[in-house]
Amino acid sequence: MLKKYYPTLRDFFLITLGTLTQAVGLMIFLVPANLASGGVSGIAQLVNYYTGWPIGMMVFFGNIPLFGLGWRFLGGRGFALRTAFAIATYSLFVDSLTWLPFFPKSGLTDDLFLNALYGAVVSGIGYALVYRGRGTSGGSDILARILNHYRGIPMTQSYLLTDTVVILGAGFIFGWQAALYAIITLYVSGLVVDTVIEGGGTVRTALIVTSEPQAVTEQIMHDLERGVTVIPGTGAYTGTARPILYCVVTRSEVQMLKSIVQDADPRAFMVVGAAHEALGEGFAPFKKV
Repeated sequence: MLKKYYPTLRDFFLITLGTLTQAVGLMIFLVPANLASGGVSGIAQLVNYYTGWPIGMMVFFGNIPLFGLGWRFLGGRGFALRTAFAIATYSLFVDSLTWLPFFPKSGLTDDLFLNALYGAVVSGIGYALVYRGRGTSGGSDILARILNHYRGIPMTQSYLLTDTVVILGAGFIFGWQAALYAIITLYVSGLVVDTVIEGGGTVRTALIVTSEPQAVTEQIMHDLERGVTVIPGTGAYTGTARPILYCVVTRSEVQMLKSIVQDADPRAFMVVGAAHEALGEGFAPFKKV
């Protein structure tokens, strides 16, 4: 029975941990420094500045229309349950944290740069945990995921597109210095999300076009102990067969790979690219989702 419901329980645990982390980042670093977080939370910050209304409460009610949009485009009931839970817990955590007697209501530091940096990192980790739980935090997260899913726009760019208007509004209210730092916060938090979800780009992929595929392959397998896939290819200009070798290595092995290719075939053509994650033999194992 537990095995059957484990994936769902894990998702809701990740969402709870993620929304708590987001709330901590918002209330400890961003709100005390007047750094607009973007989206519905950012709008709630602006309204709170003038009215004193609870930020969490405004986030909850502000997400209602966007919730309907997410229901339409992001998976119906599966999306709705997790996202409704995320919105509710995030709103609750945001307003509840200030009730704790030991909570630093004025923040940990007055340094604007440190608040922007740590607010971005903590919030980004929170967003990523919610995404790993297959939910969203509502607000501009819903719009960002729609852009990412249907238009292939990376999360980093999606955040910037959906939150620009809020940041511009914050410039008029909190001042343009705070707004400029808020833009940095949004960008860094997007990078953190991509890194936590997809990995830190710790592996490299190589495509090698060579007339000496056997020599190159044997040396890679012997010296680096990495697998190689041979892809049949044909030179467009000469019309001759030119096998393409594909292999994945760590960053520290790239220089050795270059030396191997140069020694075996100085006339080879090689392209090295970055990959977010490598799963399988020699790298991280597959895990059940």
